[in-house]
Amino acid sequence: MAQRLVSVWQPFFLASESRGAAVDAATELEELGYSRIWFSGGFGENVAPRFREILDGTTRIGVASGIVSIWHSSPSEVAAFVQDAQAAHPGRFLLGLGASHAVLVEGSGTDYRKPYSRMVDYLDGLDAAGVPPERRILAALGPRMLGLSRDRSAGAHPYFVPAEHTVEARAAIGPDRLLAPEVAVVLDADATTARATARQYASGYLALPNYTNNLRRFGWTDEDFAGGGSDRLIDVLIPWGTVEKVAAGLEKHYEAGADEVAIQVLNGGDATTFPADAFRALAAALI
Repeated sequence: MAQRLVSVWQPFFLASESRGAAVDAATELEELGYSRIWFSGGFGENVAPRFREILDGTTRIGVASGIVSIWHSSPSEVAAFVQDAQAAHPGRFLLGLGASHAVLVEGSGTDYRKPYSRMVDYLDGLDAAGVPPERRILAALGPRMLGLSRDRSAGAHPYFVPAEHTVEARAAIGPDRLLAPEVAVVLDADATTARATARQYASGYLALPNYTNNLRRFGWTDEDFAGGGSDRLIDVLIPWGTVEKVAAGLEKHYEAGADEVAIQVLNGGDATTFPADAFRALAAALI
């Protein structure tokens, strides 16, 4: 396994209306020693300019899209951004690509068919446009997409997965590919309020078949998905509690084979406020 990396996954970086606030938060994360900042690429036709703004406003920290939807942007448009970012900030931008979800894609008027084939075609387009495999990573859950991550990208960026999936993903992509799961956490030692915060977040993902079908492969059932998630499912998917308890939950993914864990601090549904205190505390415990 490669060097252990501690990263951040936070919707704040795209949701914040203030470029200055986003760059200030990124600068602090860089100073704290985090390795990379991940955030969604949204559903625009081009890669969001916020990625370049954060690259320009920092000096060392990596920046990654988690994810750019292959249904809403063309390979040529994305390649232009990647090549520009690489020229200005060599090695710092990683293009995360994903097949998204039928309900989200079809809700925007696009027919969601054969997502695996669509990803293969998209990667062909990136190859033709000159974006090498090492500058892209795939949001992979199941065996076929994990295999594609291994064969045609830098690795895999699974989202909303237990540590058992990290074990499977490492076996699937092999020892030499980057494995960077996102893991959401709640810094709250009260079981009732912590689980309520976790359920508020989890309920949306438990309505998406891609995630529930993946969890079923590890023995979870409809009973676990009901009501925003059973206590047992919430406790496995979303580490909560003191800083020490949350750090122990994140450690399970490293032990399972992750090179990098992208930590998402749940902020009660507030995507426009950066949870700086939480990331300071986690940096002290993990970095």
